[in-house]
Amino acid sequence: MRLSLRRSLRLVLVTTMLVFIMLNLHVLYNTPAATAASDKKSLVSLSGNHGLDVHVQHSVKMVPSTQRLSVLIAPKVNNATAGRGNSSVPAKGRYHRNIPTNDSEALKLEVARINSEQYVHNLDRYGLSLGTGSLVIVIQTHDRPEYLKILLDSLRKVQDIERSLLVISHDVYSHQLNEIVETVDFCPVMQIFFPYSQQMYAHEFPGEHPNDCPRNVKKAEALLKKCNNAEHPDKYGHYREAKYCQAKHHWIWKLQHVFEGINLLRDYEGEVMLLEDDYYLSEDIIFSTHMLRGLKERECPDCRMLVLGNYDKNQNYAINGAKVERAYWISSKHNMGMTFNRSVWQDIKTCANEFCSFDDYNWDWTLQHLSMKCIPNKVRLLVMKASRIFHVGECGMHKKSKNCDPKAKVRQVETKLAENHKHLYPNMVSVAGDSRLKLRDPKPNGGWGDLRDHNLCRKYFNLTAAVR
Repeated sequence: MRLSLRRSLRLVLVTTMLVFIMLNLHVLYNTPAATAASDKKSLVSLSGNHGLDVHVQHSVKMVPSTQRLSVLIAPKVNNATAGRGNSSVPAKGRYHRNIPTNDSEALKLEVARINSEQYVHNLDRYGLSLGTGSLVIVIQTHDRPEYLKILLDSLRKVQDIERSLLVISHDVYSHQLNEIVETVDFCPVMQIFFPYSQQMYAHEFPGEHPNDCPRNVKKAEALLKKCNNAEHPDKYGHYREAKYCQAKHHWIWKLQHVFEGINLLRDYEGEVMLLEDDYYLSEDIIFSTHMLRGLKERECPDCRMLVLGNYDKNQNYAINGAKVERAYWISSKHNMGMTFNRSVWQDIKTCANEFCSFDDYNWDWTLQHLSMKCIPNKVRLLVMKASRIFHVGECGMHKKSKNCDPKAKVRQVETKLAENHKHLYPNMVSVAGDSRLKLRDPKPNGGWGDLRDHNLCRKYFNLTAAVR
């Protein structure tokens, strides 16, 4: 029977509607939220770990390949317990308040306990979902409470910060610093402590031993005095200074502990952003990180690092707010807001021997040396041309000033960001070109000639690295 034109059109319309409904149902049942709900039964409970009772999802077959989950912890439904962390013990009861900070043996025991316990504040409130598309933010901090507070205040304003895990790595145990961290109520946060700090080893290596060679003593005199490490000054004839060596030790210990020592992150395949305590962040820094990640996949698949900050004095957001530069890693240009995944850590680990023996007390110059001489194909990256990170530390290890006023610097940054708010959160980012900076293997600055530093550095790798 011949179909009429009207009946044919009706049939086409009904078929089209059915296809449309089926496609929408397919999308609905394959969203991450639906997937997470369908996979609740695969959650594995971890208990008996110092009072922890969390759920870790090590493999989620149903999650789309764009976001493979390694950790999924649901927030508690009962709001009455929100913000108390991942056990029934309130946050302010987690640390022993009566420990004298000059009692090195008590501090060693407390730091070992905290690093082993791996307590995460605010899990009840926010839960934790970590996957290939997530961001873990790691802050290295010294004894500068005012700077740490400024950084945390800026993080509080960051969009989607509650979805990230914040790890704060200390090299000083301080009741004041602990109290500042305990005010963090905007995301899950964990504290870790460098276990070989000067504070805990004040009169022995890696602090300053009474028999250590003075920095400027001549080698011949050092040999006569039989002071520690007399045979091995640095390449400029100087002996170690503990306060400078500590930063490099802390940096590499922190990376090893984050990627291999924290249980929640053992299977984590997403990215880690490294920050220092004297930074100030724009509110769209996580948003910009996700945009850079998408650009990397499209335009620079061999780029292995994202950098969110730069040191340009003139920041033009109207022109450069959505522009990105391709480059190879240079320590003086790309050490602010480095973001990378486990593959870069594996390369550093493979070059452990080179990292630990390179005669430079700076971790960033050492990393540039690895990129030039040890890491295959160098470390290529994408860097934002309009910075999302600002260095507000007027005083620190390398710079001394009688007029240290970080609040004035913060006011300048906040004014700049407010004036350019409409240029944040770009709809798309694009590669504006390649860096023309000349690459070179950096000349070592010295300060790292002591064999004790080399051996302690190698200890962090637990002799598991296939060193070159």
